[in-house]
Amino acid sequence: MNVCETDSVDRRDSQTEPVGLQYVEIKVKGKTVAVPSACVGAATVIASGKWIRVATVRDEELMEGESVPDPKQFLSRLKETGLKADIFTFTQRLPDVMPRHKHYFEFDNLAVIPITSFKDWWARLTDPVQRAVKKAKRVGVVIKEVELDDAFIEGIRGINNETPVRQGRAFWHYQKDFETVKAESSTYADRNIFIGAYYEHELIGYIRMVSVGATAEIINLLSKKQHYDKRPANALLAKAVEICEQRQFAQLTYCNYVYRDPNSSLTEFKRRNRFEQMLVPRYYIPLTLKGRIALKLGLHHGLKERLPLAVVRRLVNLRSWLRDGVVAPLRSASGL
Repeated sequence: MNVCETDSVDRRDSQTEPVGLQYVEIKVKGKTVAVPSACVGAATVIASGKWIRVATVRDEELMEGESVPDPKQFLSRLKETGLKADIFTFTQRLPDVMPRHKHYFEFDNLAVIPITSFKDWWARLTDPVQRAVKKAKRVGVVIKEVELDDAFIEGIRGINNETPVRQGRAFWHYQKDFETVKAESSTYADRNIFIGAYYEHELIGYIRMVSVGATAEIINLLSKKQHYDKRPANALLAKAVEICEQRQFAQLTYCNYVYRDPNSSLTEFKRRNRFEQMLVPRYYIPLTLKGRIALKLGLHHGLKERLPLAVVRRLVNLRSWLRDGVVAPLRSASGL
């Protein structure tokens, strides 16, 4: 899908923004937000942020080929569009992991399973993970590749609506309507791969992957908490590796390997299932004086990233206490 052609929203203010500048809708913490964008070649560049405006290539990880093959030429064309931003950032792509440009960079860490064969991956799993995959089959969980039809979309909604909170945070997909789920799941339709986990004909988990050249990129991996004991997530991942071997993908990726907390349950799940941490350079190029100052002060990731992990954990615990101990009882008492 070329976002420049099919997914733009014309909200230009002719007094302040150049002709040709468009707005596109993106998801920020589950909410739809319109942000300014510009087309540079096949890439759609979006600018977001309040105090520091950061320009990025939209859905960069899902673009086939290099998003920014020539940074100098790309920046020249970006400036011609009139898109206002303080910093532009882009990343290299697997398997291109050695820094090739002279701009300031930091390493992005990716969670990757190099695909040789299913047999090789299986042999590297620990006994508990192997038993989890076998248990899913033993108790009657059926894992299969499926098409995105109305029944599957309703199944996704059933998983989304099981709980408003996942991993201690508000779950962004909770109570989304059918058309929203369908629209979000239909992007990159020609490159989507869906795998469903069924128990007694009920969808209890699914994976959505998008093929990107030699890479299969996991976009969603979700399962119902009430069926956790049947280990659908492990079985789904095993099927994903099997499909990757069959379709000759070089690697299976699943977002980052480590986030703020290196001991998070998600990182542990990836570790147990033999994802590896691979580092790729991400470049940050200041476009304004404000951008240069922010980059020197390390504010290009936002103020939250500057806080110590211990402080972040305390704030998360406080938020959970307020939500569960104060807000929820008040809503229950008022009938909301």
